[in-house]
Amino acid sequence: MKIKQFPEGFLWGASTSAFQVEGAYNEGGKGLATTDVCNVPEGIADNKIAADHYHHWKEDVDLMAELGLKVYRMGFAWSRIMPDASGRPNPEGLAFYDQLIDYLLEKGIEPLVTLYHFECPQALVDAFGGWKSRKMIDFYVKYAQICFEHFKGRIKRWVTVNEQLIATAAGIMSGNHEKDPQKNLKNIYQMSYHVSLAEHKAMTVLREIDPEAKIGPVCAIQVVYPQTSKTEDILAAENAEELMEFYMLDMSVRGEYPPYVAKYLKEKGLYPEREPGDAGVLKSSTPDFIGVNYYFSICVKEKVGPINYNQPPFWVSDAFDICDNPYLRKTEWMDKGIDPAGLHIGMRKIYNRYGLPMIVTENGMAYSESLGEDGRIHDDYRIEYLKEHIEQLKIMIDEGMPVFGYCPWSFVDVVSSHQGFAKRYGLVFVDRTDTDPKQCARYPKDSFFWYQKVIARNGLEE
Repeated sequence: MKIKQFPEGFLWGASTSAFQVEGAYNEGGKGLATTDVCNVPEGIADNKIAADHYHHWKEDVDLMAELGLKVYRMGFAWSRIMPDASGRPNPEGLAFYDQLIDYLLEKGIEPLVTLYHFECPQALVDAFGGWKSRKMIDFYVKYAQICFEHFKGRIKRWVTVNEQLIATAAGIMSGNHEKDPQKNLKNIYQMSYHVSLAEHKAMTVLREIDPEAKIGPVCAIQVVYPQTSKTEDILAAENAEELMEFYMLDMSVRGEYPPYVAKYLKEKGLYPEREPGDAGVLKSSTPDFIGVNYYFSICVKEKVGPINYNQPPFWVSDAFDICDNPYLRKTEWMDKGIDPAGLHIGMRKIYNRYGLPMIVTENGMAYSESLGEDGRIHDDYRIEYLKEHIEQLKIMIDEGMPVFGYCPWSFVDVVSSHQGFAKRYGLVFVDRTDTDPKQCARYPKDSFFWYQKVIARNGLEE
């Protein structure tokens, strides 16, 4: 048996986010988050219990150790650590993460911690509008400082912000519920600008507190193909990538907008308000690495006709139209199609543009699942999806790209912000339904045992 060997020390991991896995939304001194108060349709699970990781954390870490994880990409719930607008930390919240981090380290698993993963403290939205206000920058930096000081030496890698695109564009996450489309867009770009200032300040603070630690953003990469070889379609695809990915990564890495995006925002009246000294902050730091979230690619064509507002806000544009890609295999939840090579294409573009080390922080296959009569989940479809994407990582590494880890989404089944537990990604099944949380018992899926072998061999069978 030949093995496609990965480099020694490659970080095989798995991912979750705090609000999608923890539950215990009102326990341990936690404050409300935007994700706690958003309206979830009746019959769909919300995140108040989620996967109940708050009460199953030790069992979950034991399963991670059984799986052989080298790294666990997790999140802190900002509102668990800073529950209100006072700026004071919550000792119970820090204590919860202390026991989790310490047990991970005891089991030889590195915690890779995301500071901000969609869950925004509702107290700060109520107090001054959240990210719409520059006040939010100071609160985020204070929160980051508390975490950096408290966990110094135990957490070696930090993520500033997960998927800023969705964090700022989705009103249920950010608290931006402006009804007027133009004002809503103006808010989104202003919030995004404040997030960029905040993450640069946090990078600087970390280097003052813990110079040995590393920090970087996580982006939802937008791999965009033109519908045809028409010049207009190719330009639409280029513009889509600039508007949905590179404007945020350029701000994270270079501290400035790409020329096309700067011109576009000014022409549309969307350019954010700035203050003297901002340029210095944005240029004062650069990340150590880039985290990459990838599930599927998209296809676009030249924009013709009126703007289509009946789609996710980050796809609403007068610069391109989303269209179908007939060459990809589609499934119930992966309706844009499955495209393993897109991971390679997208990460190559990121490396060629920034030259930074990269880690895949999310990549997974959604499916509707229920326990079989044998008490198992036979998810060959997920194994195939993960295998095909890991193969692309090996190609990248062989090309010389510095890819240092892979964390599929998700370790256990987590609650989806729109589909509850109907849509599952986990390597471990959580036995609950949307309407009945039961005991949230854990059952490793076939993909768990397959991935266990990949980790043990440090590579794929040829």
